[in-house]
Order: sequence, then C-alpha cells, then structure tokens
Amino acid sequence: MGLLFFLFLATTISDGSPAKETIPGDKVLLLGPGTGPGVDRAPGLSCLSWRLAVETNNIIDWNTVPGQCEDYIGYYMLGQQYRKDSAMVTNQALLHAQSLTVGRDGKDVWVFDIDETSLSNSPYYASQGFGAEPYDATSFNKWVLEAKAPALPESLKLYQKLLSLGIKVVFLTGRPEDQRNVTSSNLRLVGYHTWEKLILKQTSYSGETAVAYKSSERGKLVKSGYRIVGNIGDQWSDLLGTNPGNRTFKLPDPMYYIG
Repeated sequence: MGLLFFLFLATTISDGSPAKETIPGDKVLLLGPGTGPGVDRAPGLSCLSWRLAVETNNIIDWNTVPGQCEDYIGYYMLGQQYRKDSAMVTNQALLHAQSLTVGRDGKDVWVFDIDETSLSNSPYYASQGFGAEPYDATSFNKWVLEAKAPALPESLKLYQKLLSLGIKVVFLTGRPEDQRNVTSSNLRLVGYHTWEKLILKQTSYSGETAVAYKSSERGKLVKSGYRIVGNIGDQWSDLLGTNPGNRTFKLPDPMYYIG
C-alpha cells in the first residue's frame, strides 16, 4: 500500500459558498501506510480509547501524545471525524443559544477560547507533528505571529449565529498580551469581524493555572454586569472553575493538555 496523504479542508460558512483549502499544499501531513482512521498499531494501547479518556478528562496532566498514537491523532485532526465531532458540539451549543431569551441591555455574552476553538493550528501541527514531541513554545509563537491560522469552520458558524441572535462574543485566551495585534488581525482575517472583548493574558498572571486565570477573567465580566450565557473551549481548563456560564461546551482536542 502506498503512502497516504490527508488534507484538511474547511468549507466557508455562508450557505452555498464553495469549499476552500485552509492548509497550503506544503502543509499536507505525510502519513505512513496502515495508520488510517480506527487503526491501532500500538500493542496494549487503544489509541481511540486513549483519545476518549482524554476528552472525558479521565486522563489528566499529560504532556505528550503516546508516540505510537501520533499518526492516529494526525488522521483524526486532519480528517472528517474531527469536523463531525466539532459540529456535534457546536450544534448543541446553538440549540442552547436559541432556547434563551436574550436581554435588551446588550449584556448577554458567550465566551470563546481561541486556539483550537476559534482558530485552528492544524497547519502548524501538520508540519511539526501531532503531540508526540514536547511542546516547542518558540516555534509555536513564530507560527502565531504569522497570523495564518484558519478558523475552525464549525466555531465560526456558531459565532455568526450567536451574533444574529443578539448575543455578544468575548474571546478569552491564554495568549499573552503582546500578541494582541496579531491575534486580532488573524481573527478578523478569517471572519471573526467583531467582538465585545478580546482578553489576553497579562504578565501579572504568570504562574497561575489556566483554570484560575480564566475563572478570574470571567469573574470580572460578571462583576461588570455581563451574563455569560455560554462558554466554549477545547480544554477543560476553559470550562472549569468559577463563573463558567449557563452552559459549557467542550470541543475535541487530543493534541495537548492545559491544566
């Protein structure tokens, strides 16, 4: 069997719009034979079961994807199942939003994480590998500064629907404050054209856990009179802690763990 290539394609969100490639040709992930979806090559370890345990937060504080599961995770992230799983989450989020009675004071907000929630870093991981090697902050920050991350299509669709319902969006990210301009540019470039707030991590938060940081920032929103009617993120640390919102929605991300 020859080598297999997988290309992550994302459709535009407007109804009837043509599909467009969101990962350049030179970012296609090269995978070896026999590592397609559902294939477990690791004796004694089911990669599918490992991914389930990660998503349900039963495996915590992990640093890297098991080496023998890297190809499996690559196929998942660049294939249709990731898109289908994301759509299941965002569809449920939209149903929740549609059930709400939105206030007229403009204080109903929905919190969005950014990386692997609003923006996809799949092009970066397709070139660097899917988590079996330790996280390289230098190369990732270089990627962020390029402002080329595509939108996660399902999240962009949810974003647009929320705005049409009169719900405002707050982006809350662990990215540092010095990446504000490039993050703002990237968001606008891929279709996130407006927001109530874009909250990035100040240096004063250095050393705090993601749960503590995001809880604190959500607390400030509530104190300012905002009502968090929904919250979506790819990490459990986006959703746990205080003031999480009326409902939380967990997007899939088996590539890394942030506690």
